[in-house]
Amino acid sequence: VQLQASGGGSVQAGASLRLSCAASGRAYSLNSINVMGWFRQAPGSEREFVASIRRNGGRVYYENSVKGRFTISRDAAKNTVYLQMNTLKPEDTAVYYCASSLRTYLSDTILYTGRAYDSWGQGTQVTVSS
Repeated sequence: VQLQASGGGSVQAGASLRLSCAASGRAYSLNSINVMGWFRQAPGSEREFVASIRRNGGRVYYENSVKGRFTISRDAAKNTVYLQMNTLKPEDTAVYYCASSLRTYLSDTILYTGRAYDSWGQGTQVTVSS
């Protein structure tokens, strides 16, 4: 599975952006993706979980600081996951990475860690100025 992220940019605080992540590869692999998610990494910081969505049931998970502002969604027909980011803050500035997992069983807990995912996109920069 290859992941291509897009949609980053430079905005003022309070603005919105929508990130997209398109998955490509063999049909069997694409149909086997169980979870897709977003992580971010700010300069000098560790990579951190942002949001994820399960294929079956569509359950979503969010990091606490983005709850109520970010929305993750998925278009299964397009093999694409989106991250709608509203009310952006300067602390949201980071490189955002999308990720996917073919693993058949993933607990809720592990979804918040990078260990759950086996494919990663190249990252897209989001810069929020005050």
